[in-house]
Amino acid sequence: MKKTKADIQKIPVYSPAGKKVELIELDKDIFNGRVNKSLLYQAVTMYRANEHRGTASTKTRDEVAGSGKKPWRQKGTGRARVGSIRNPVWRGGGIVFGPRPRDYRYSLPAVARRGAFISGLNARLAGGKVLAIEEENVNEPKARIVAGFLRTLKIREKTLILVSSINRNFYLACRNIKNVELKKITDATALDVLKSGRVIISRSAAAGLKKVFKK
Repeated sequence: MKKTKADIQKIPVYSPAGKKVELIELDKDIFNGRVNKSLLYQAVTMYRANEHRGTASTKTRDEVAGSGKKPWRQKGTGRARVGSIRNPVWRGGGIVFGPRPRDYRYSLPAVARRGAFISGLNARLAGGKVLAIEEENVNEPKARIVAGFLRTLKIREKTLILVSSINRNFYLACRNIKNVELKKITDATALDVLKSGRVIISRSAAAGLKKVFKK
């Protein structure tokens, strides 16, 4: 059955025990169903470029080891003229136009980054991959709490959990679980959303989305 716009803007809220508590309505200005694929592509390309270390390096003829003496006289030997054993034509010589250390980082405007993040959330929401959790009820730093929650809801794919602030107990409960990443909603990116098959958002983070991203 095809979802209506009203249906898409409501998501279930679960307790850490995996029990469905209620449905909450998401902000219609943010979760409007629109996915800007071009903006998502630009954002992902930027984040990938920013992860590029840029440490590849080759040596030029000035940097390779070897004598600077001319190997043989210019004329009269029958061999091709050559001025140095470090020239790029010779084996072990310098590299011409080889890679050098460089910074690949660049940045998109903040409005574009926020727009890409919202598009990513809308894409996951359209696929029914967004739900909410009451993270404030996690009173023990136990991984079994979060693992049990995921097991109860049969969530096996990589999961991104978005919260308004990092609760220490919740952080400790998540950190040792494979394929689970906990982030403040202000620190998460479109790439984080797209790398995750499922997005879990805390009730408080969902309530504060408009304040954070509609600037």
